[in-house]
Amino acid sequence: MGKYNSFEDMDVWKLAMELAEKIFRLTENLPRKEDYGLTSQIRRSSLSVSGNIAEGYGREHTRNKLNFYFNARGSLAETKSHLLYAQRVAYFENEDADELLKLISDIWRELNKLIKSLKSRLPINRSNKNEEIN
Repeated sequence: MGKYNSFEDMDVWKLAMELAEKIFRLTENLPRKEDYGLTSQIRRSSLSVSGNIAEGYGREHTRNKLNFYFNARGSLAETKSHLLYAQRVAYFENEDADELLKLISDIWRELNKLIKSLKSRLPINRSNKNEEIN
């Protein structure tokens, strides 16, 4: 993990913004009945990924940063769940969903690298020594 002048320089943030943009465009064609359901939920969860990365970047202490990066990962999992649902009910074409699932996998991997790097800076104690990053 390199030094960044802004969260906007972070590759993982750039990928997360790409995800949010693609989700926004893809959900433009969802049925109107989903405006307050799936459309709203998947847009909010996908946008929350980049938002949490940005907020984590702005935090001073490593543990605070980690909390936001874990929150970003949680929002990413939520987005994936919504995407899988939309694919199952045939709202999205398989190739569109597959492209986004690949992007989600890439973001997950990058977030894990970031989390692992930050965790290595923490003093080892019994509570975090045995934690794994999935």
